[in-house]
Amino acid sequence: MFENFTLEQKTVNGVRINYRVGGSGPGLLLLHGHPQTHVLWHKCAPELVRHFTVVAADLRGYGDSEKVASDPGHVNYSKRVMAKDQVELMRSLGFEDFYLLAHDRGARVAHRLAADHPAAVKRMALLDIAPTLAMYRQTTEGFARAYWHWFFLIRPAPLPEAMLEAAPELYVRGVMNRQAGLSPFTEEAMAEYIRCMKLPGTARAICEDYRAAADTDLRHDEEDITAGHRLCCPLLVLWGGGGVIGKFFDPLAEWRKAAENVQGKALDCGHYIAEEAPEQLLREVLPFLLG
Repeated sequence: MFENFTLEQKTVNGVRINYRVGGSGPGLLLLHGHPQTHVLWHKCAPELVRHFTVVAADLRGYGDSEKVASDPGHVNYSKRVMAKDQVELMRSLGFEDFYLLAHDRGARVAHRLAADHPAAVKRMALLDIAPTLAMYRQTTEGFARAYWHWFFLIRPAPLPEAMLEAAPELYVRGVMNRQAGLSPFTEEAMAEYIRCMKLPGTARAICEDYRAAADTDLRHDEEDITAGHRLCCPLLVLWGGGGVIGKFFDPLAEWRKAAENVQGKALDCGHYIAEEAPEQLLREVLPFLLG
């Protein structure tokens, strides 16, 4: 995987971030979701690297990035702080502004990045999410059953952490199988997701990410709404037609409340778009990013 990329680590915003970089030209930052790492982009990277300097990073707390300490308000895993990590990483690599493609948890970081650092984002594509605040406010029984891990992981420590640490491989395979089946994932990629889930501190960091999303992140989103702040960069939103987001939410309508320039559609796949349907994804994303 990731032929002609280099694997590097850099300390930015006080945290060590693990990433791969390859290619040349304008910067493209790739951010992953849960319970994965930057490896989820391995099927798309060979084509993306023909057009961009591609930076595929592990979010703080995930993969081989640093698992920083918890704090009572979960601020250390707020999307605001996680977004600053990635802005500083791209600046350290020479990119004051860049393109952004992000999935799941990484897309939530990307949302905050574009809100807090609008001059940094040229164009942004978000995969299989609606805005976090909208999803919590519109939670139904069906959504809660489908995304049960949202409500499990935010429970107070140490119960969720202990359960993840007791069966990390069962958790990874169980979460991913429920949303897509396991056939889209190569053995090499799955082995990486499981390896990283077993790393010390990962379970705690993942729980803190979700706790922040149900607390500090919601306040930040509410502040944006109150102040009338909307994303100003061109935004492409794509979701899996066979997944949860389009079933329980109207992604385009919700993103048009949060952003000024939005387009998007459902793709013929489930949640893990970059591994289930990389060709479909590239057909939609490349013209948008290069446009």
